[in-house]
Amino acid sequence: MNGIPFTKMHGLGNDFVVLDARDGKLVIGPEEARAIGDRRTGVGFDQLLILEPARDDIADVFMRIRNPDGSEAGACGNGTRCVAAMVMEETGTDHLVIETIAGLLDAEATDDGRVCVDMGPARLDWREVPINDAVDTLHIPVASGPLSDAVGVNMGNPHAVFFVEDATKVDLAIHGPILENHAQFPDRANIGVVQVIDDGHIRYRVWERGAGITRACGSGACAAAVAAHRRGLTGREVSVQLDGGVLDINWMPDGHVMMTGPVATSFSGLLSPDMFARSVAA
Repeated sequence: MNGIPFTKMHGLGNDFVVLDARDGKLVIGPEEARAIGDRRTGVGFDQLLILEPARDDIADVFMRIRNPDGSEAGACGNGTRCVAAMVMEETGTDHLVIETIAGLLDAEATDDGRVCVDMGPARLDWREVPINDAVDTLHIPVASGPLSDAVGVNMGNPHAVFFVEDATKVDLAIHGPILENHAQFPDRANIGVVQVIDDGHIRYRVWERGAGITRACGSGACAAAVAAHRRGLTGREVSVQLDGGVLDINWMPDGHVMMTGPVATSFSGLLSPDMFARSVAA
């Protein structure tokens, strides 16, 4: 049977469809992404990860990220770990560099079978988050229902982090889309809620820009850890409990954020070309 090979992977339940377009024959745009992402008529994913030839000489692969609505994302922490694990197995190495539209990410295999990714520096200036008004990103004046006084962090994509007493009681299905599309966020934003357990543990839930509620978000966990430390609520190293499991985050003194967590392959298969006929170059 002819078809386009894909692999379904996940990091803590944050699920991805991975396509290999390094031969230059596969072109995936917003329309194709939406078709694959439909959980009833396609495969379904939180993000679509497309492997392309690296542009930078020091990178091993370029990873393009698309959301279920077809929009493009600059970062995906859990997806980076999944792609790193796939390419490291393919090449027989334990370290590589992944290129995205947001920059270069170093990834390495750990002794316990997880993958550690250097997510780069946390960007904290209001222009970098970005926010429309010149405000202190430690206290952004946006609110919806019980959520207010956000912390802004850019981890390759924009995050607004809200601190609450009980993260499980926040109705993200209601407040997530309102805040994602708030006028203060010109590029929209990922919306996270954080409950501080102690100085080394936090509980985090997320509404992802262009995807909705997901079981885990790697860049969001990094943003949550940075925000908690900036508020003086935790140390620089924290374990982040997400709906799908735990990520270990370390905000280094040099500003870079290290994220460590597991990856898993669910299954592989073939996509029918009839789903998106124009995506296969002649």
